[in-house]
Amino acid sequence: MASNEDARAAREAKLDELHEKLTGAVESLVSGDDWRQALAFAARFRSRSFNNTMLIWVQHEAAFEAGRVPERFPTLVAGYRQWQGLGRQVMKGQPGYMIFAPVTGRFASSNPADPNSWRRLGPREKHKVNEVVRSRMVGARPAYVWDASQTDGKALPMPPAPTLLEGEAPSGLWDGLAGQIYGAGFEVLRVPHEGMISGANGMTDYEARTVAVRENMDPAAQVKTLAHELAHVVMHDPDDEEARQHRSIREVEAESVALMIGAAHGMDTAGYTIPYVSTWAARVDGQEPVQVVQATGERVRKTALAILDQLDTLLVGDGTPPGLERDTPSPRTSRTPEAEADRPRSAPVPTLAGRGL
Repeated sequence: MASNEDARAAREAKLDELHEKLTGAVESLVSGDDWRQALAFAARFRSRSFNNTMLIWVQHEAAFEAGRVPERFPTLVAGYRQWQGLGRQVMKGQPGYMIFAPVTGRFASSNPADPNSWRRLGPREKHKVNEVVRSRMVGARPAYVWDASQTDGKALPMPPAPTLLEGEAPSGLWDGLAGQIYGAGFEVLRVPHEGMISGANGMTDYEARTVAVRENMDPAAQVKTLAHELAHVVMHDPDDEEARQHRSIREVEAESVALMIGAAHGMDTAGYTIPYVSTWAARVDGQEPVQVVQATGERVRKTALAILDQLDTLLVGDGTPPGLERDTPSPRTSRTPEAEADRPRSAPVPTLAGRGL
């Protein structure tokens, strides 16, 4: 039987392998089109962290190139036992896709407001009567998921998906986004043409507390612009001096959030304009471009997810197989316990001014 040291060494080796895979996947995002495709993909696996989405993407592509799966992009992913619970079995010879999963510990405190008062409990240790107990991530471990195409068995029911004509906006999306802008204390204005807002498609005026969108665009372009401006409203404080120094990244973030919201509604993402990754990822002092890309991707995903959670619109799936929703408190967003654990805290990213950059 392997010793604890051997098991720990094996786990660390797999984590090192994961980090290498992730770094390679992020470094492959060279052009703006690469970034757009990555985010459009992430929008269909939005219950997963950005890092794990990238890992699933690159490993599935390798499986496709090797002829192990029939399609270039995965559809639904889940763990081995989760597939079994849905009446499906991983086919012989199909290796799983390695991702990060959290290792959590229990912490207790009699004064939760004091960060220094928390102590970690042992595996079987009970907390004191006057203590509050919370779980926190203390590390990461490798875990495995498989795409539906790597399994066979009981047929999966497919949920309805939005279908849009060219130039059409998803039903209810404008009102849902506008409601969130109003909720943030801004007024939404529709202006006849771009000449009224300095030639732009949309404009957020923080002093006047208004968001303006030009009307002489098709409905899809108008709602995309509104999502872009909502991202500015919820993400970008004009009084944050450090954030102002990275205006190019602020624009990338806003356009990326709009892209993910659109992709989650089945909108065409070809018209979203993102500059070359190298032009903005290298502009944060003290951080490597790979770190900036990872942090930006996760910040975009979290913001888009928070916006989507407040909408009552029909979305495409989030990569979770139908039938696992029953295990979660939020059926609309279809998060499994594994997926929930896989959210941002499972792969910490550097921050800039506390804003996820």
